[in-house]
Amino acid sequence: MQPGTLDDARLAALLDAGRGLVAQLEVDAVLEELLRIACELTGARYAAIGVLDEDRRELRRFVTRGVGRDEREAIGDLPRGHGILGELIRHPVPLRLDDVSEHPRSYGFPAHHPPMRTFLGVPVLIRGEPWGNLYLTEKEGGPFDEADEAATVILADWAALAVENARLHEHAARRRAEAERAVRRLEATSAIARAVGSETDLDRVLELVVKRGRALLDARSVVLLLVDGDHFQLAAGAGQVSPTALGGRFSIADSATGEVLFSGRPERIDDVPSRLRISDRNLGVSGAATALLVPLVYRNASLGLLAAFDRLGGEPGFGDEEERLFLAFAASAATAVATARSVAEDRLRHSIASAEQERRRWARELHDETLQALGGLQVLLSSAVRRGDPEALEHSVREAIDYIGTEIESLRTLIAELRPAALDEIGLAPAIDSLGQRIAAVEGLEVDVDVELGGRLDPEVETTVYRIVQEALTNVAKHARAERVRIHVALDFDVVHVEVRDDGRGFDPEARVEGFGLVGMHERVALAHGQLEIESAAGRTVVRATLPVGSAAAAAG
Repeated sequence: MQPGTLDDARLAALLDAGRGLVAQLEVDAVLEELLRIACELTGARYAAIGVLDEDRRELRRFVTRGVGRDEREAIGDLPRGHGILGELIRHPVPLRLDDVSEHPRSYGFPAHHPPMRTFLGVPVLIRGEPWGNLYLTEKEGGPFDEADEAATVILADWAALAVENARLHEHAARRRAEAERAVRRLEATSAIARAVGSETDLDRVLELVVKRGRALLDARSVVLLLVDGDHFQLAAGAGQVSPTALGGRFSIADSATGEVLFSGRPERIDDVPSRLRISDRNLGVSGAATALLVPLVYRNASLGLLAAFDRLGGEPGFGDEEERLFLAFAASAATAVATARSVAEDRLRHSIASAEQERRRWARELHDETLQALGGLQVLLSSAVRRGDPEALEHSVREAIDYIGTEIESLRTLIAELRPAALDEIGLAPAIDSLGQRIAAVEGLEVDVDVELGGRLDPEVETTVYRIVQEALTNVAKHARAERVRIHVALDFDVVHVEVRDDGRGFDPEARVEGFGLVGMHERVALAHGQLEIESAAGRTVVRATLPVGSAAAAAG
């Protein structure tokens, strides 16, 4: 039927209908609008759109207009494409009937179905292939005519364009969402990969893992549990996690978390309260319904597990894809956590070793100087007492007083070397200046001190700089046989430069001679993420250290 049989009013309505349909960006919205317009154009009381399955043999979806909810529930199952409806599936051409019951393929209607006589069916073709069928029944005032058929054919063409446009838009939206999720996944995995290669602070790694894990899954909350003996410790959390729960411990046994840890397999939970068997207070989450638990395994050792709770978008629970992503993410996270732990343990061992070395040094100082002086003082006073001569006793007491005064000064020097008060009270520059003056007075050296800081630094940085200078000066005093020492300390933006130069006999820096304190000096600089260089030859030894001060530089102004 040619559209020429349509009057101007109906053609204008079809143009408006086309614009309205194409403007819809969701398939469901297109179908609802299509049925509404079809009823208005033709006067049909009932309208339906049947969407074909992939094989184009049956209807996989059936959307209606005009039939109420109670009627639909009373009718029962929706049509699959038998009888008259199947005729359009087998022969996708318009079909117009004055009485449905007279068609040879009419099966009649199920119980509780409203009566329908007049019928108009039109296929919806997308790119020349059947996609569905538009059904209209019970036209007001009589059977459907040729103009109704022509208008419905045009409307079906508009619907095909609108459905294809909406499908493309929905596909693009899905692809965009997938791309955004892929970017978040890449960011999360990249962050963990960077942490494995560069980040060694355990607290920072744990924070990074939970935040990136939450972004990866769009989860409401993510917590990280670390094994601590036969307990879990809530080491980190992101999202809606109570801060007061962090650091808490609870038993590994008798819970889903323990089962995941021991089995080494992930688990999805659809009913957190009954399955997890852990109180909200222990995990720092409340009201969670679903969860995804994955173990943290590094070299066959179980470090703990990651737990994600409730997705923020899409389906409420976690699916296969989220499980695969989280499991792969947990593998990288476990490596990062194990690496950071190893570095922290190494730092602790180095710190303990350095402390023991310091203790041995001070023990030698006390034994060789203070203890021997006190022993001599004891012998002096004991001898005077035994002689019983008042004048000799008085003389010995005066000598003892001189001994005590000397040892008090020695102890003051030792205490100052352990932790100079000036370093805490007025800063690094006065402490180094005082150290230089003391070395000059005791050792008879010419010491030049040049410190250019402009203010205070972070206490840890100040301590490291002071110890480097102190160790270098101790080496000069004990081993160099130098006459002159120059100390230079300067702040350059966010880096502090330290240099101690002397004109002594020199030594081999690579030999790491016992007693020179070079190992401790290297360890201090390494812990501060700095660099240490030592050049030494006869008549010239230079110790250079470069230390980053980071945010502490802001305090130096």
